[in-house]
Amino acid sequence: MKFPVSPQKEESLLKQMEKWGLRESDLDEQFIRSGGHGGQNVNKLSTCVVLTHRPTGLQVKCQRERSQALNRFFARRLLLDKMEKHLYGIHLAQEKEKHKIRKQKKRRSRRTKLKMLEDKSHRKGKKEMRLDVKQEF
Repeated sequence: MKFPVSPQKEESLLKQMEKWGLRESDLDEQFIRSGGHGGQNVNKLSTCVVLTHRPTGLQVKCQRERSQALNRFFARRLLLDKMEKHLYGIHLAQEKEKHKIRKQKKRRSRRTKLKMLEDKSHRKGKKEMRLDVKQEF
């Protein structure tokens, strides 16, 4: 198999596939039309790659690039990452980072909501003060 990437990256992928026992004969590869950016190229050609590993049943879909050959390469890398997580339960630093950011955003939104409510009550107080003045006349 030949991918349009540097020989070092291709060699690295092959070594990793060998390390995890992933053989090309165990993979089912389908090509479907991508969506999103890419213009006419995406609408006319089947650039999206769906890769299924028969023994484990793991499946990945890659439509990251406009080129089918690049998507084939990236799909194999995604499958290896997914296998690593699935088989050995290894949580990558990426997963932890995503979780951390999600928690921070959740906290941030709660803080923002409280600030908004404080501002509303402050404006309400100002309006009430104005109403009291008008009712005296």
